[in-house]
Amino acid sequence: MSDTKLPPPLPVRPVDGPGSPRDVPPLPGTVPVDPATLPDPIRDELEAPDPLAIDTTAEALEDGLNRCPKCGATDIRQRAGTDILVCLYCRNEWHGERVEEAFGFGDGITDLRGTVIASGARDIEADAANLMTFHCAGCGADVTVNTESTMTARCHWCRHVFGVNEQIANGAVPDAVLPFHIRKDDAVARIRQFVDKRRLFALKAFKDEFTPENVVGVYLPYMIVDGSASASVTGKGEIKTRQYTRGTKNNRKTYYDADVYQVERHVEFTVDDLPLESSNARGNLDVNVNTNNIINTILPFDTKNAVKWNASYLHGFTSEKRNSNVEHLRPRLEDQLLSIARAQVEASTRRYDRGVRWEQERLDVHGTRWVSMYLPVWLYSYHQPGKNGGLLHYIAVNGRTGETMGSVPVQQWKLLLAALTVGTVLEGIAIMILVGMS
Repeated sequence: MSDTKLPPPLPVRPVDGPGSPRDVPPLPGTVPVDPATLPDPIRDELEAPDPLAIDTTAEALEDGLNRCPKCGATDIRQRAGTDILVCLYCRNEWHGERVEEAFGFGDGITDLRGTVIASGARDIEADAANLMTFHCAGCGADVTVNTESTMTARCHWCRHVFGVNEQIANGAVPDAVLPFHIRKDDAVARIRQFVDKRRLFALKAFKDEFTPENVVGVYLPYMIVDGSASASVTGKGEIKTRQYTRGTKNNRKTYYDADVYQVERHVEFTVDDLPLESSNARGNLDVNVNTNNIINTILPFDTKNAVKWNASYLHGFTSEKRNSNVEHLRPRLEDQLLSIARAQVEASTRRYDRGVRWEQERLDVHGTRWVSMYLPVWLYSYHQPGKNGGLLHYIAVNGRTGETMGSVPVQQWKLLLAALTVGTVLEGIAIMILVGMS
């Protein structure tokens, strides 16, 4: 007798109950769903193309050598205050190519559908290394660059200068860079002027330690987003019909009568070069631990003039790596798009003099295009000791326009004294007016 067990018989009909193969998500394309029967947002998302990566890599620079087009030397610097690169050997000059013109980033915003991503904005790989090693073509030595702290290095044998231009997957190399125009001495003067206007109430320790010469030029990572969207808002608007007062003396109250209307608005719009911080540290706007929100107050930047990525622009400056991907930033983008939509419909609701309270909002993002970019900022920081680690103050200067804004630690007792003094003066003026009227 054979011990071989026969396989169980096949079921009479296909198993389709709980736990069956049909109880798990089907493979893409296996379910015959007619998109025309789906709601518009779901159909648009289903039919939208997969994220498309626009290749912005510079093949000529992938070996790390940015050579002068005239003599081939690699010792190249930015001419201060311009977007021009200069060869320090033959003094040849050339202008970086604007990324918008090179890749058409300024075109077709209205027609955007789905998510379009430039290659420098692709997702960061968790295991991507920070160290990059180049094999020097001049002498054969290996040159290592740590992208956590720098983007350029010089070969210690033949003096060739290497820059990280290859778009590695750790977020260190963007698609474009907007070079500094404001020089350090100008930034120092602007910061000093900013503090001098606030010195009266400033913390004594801050005034004693204030050294604006320690300002640092840093390239901060941003996602620059183009988008096409539409929004619908619904709410209640009020038009005042009567205003009257009831009560006597201290019990007097003012009342309003108003007609209430149902208000609905729909708007379609596009955004061009909307900046979003792509660093988690800079995107942390907790006012209890830092004044990162200061950096947003020096916007806008002239991102239309950004040039194709070239590590030579970073010589003499520091940079911070991007550590946020597109999907992480999408909720913040949608918040900003809703704010833009509200502003768009505001002009059409001015007849409601008692205001409009929006009760329902709907946003449809039809298409977006994401470009990773370094923007130039001069940063001066001061740590104020205190509870829970204290507070980190920043004074920031826009590296293109010179717009300056910051936070200066103040002595609270001086502010309180000033407030009491101003209050006393105002009370005195009010008493004199009342006496004069009696």
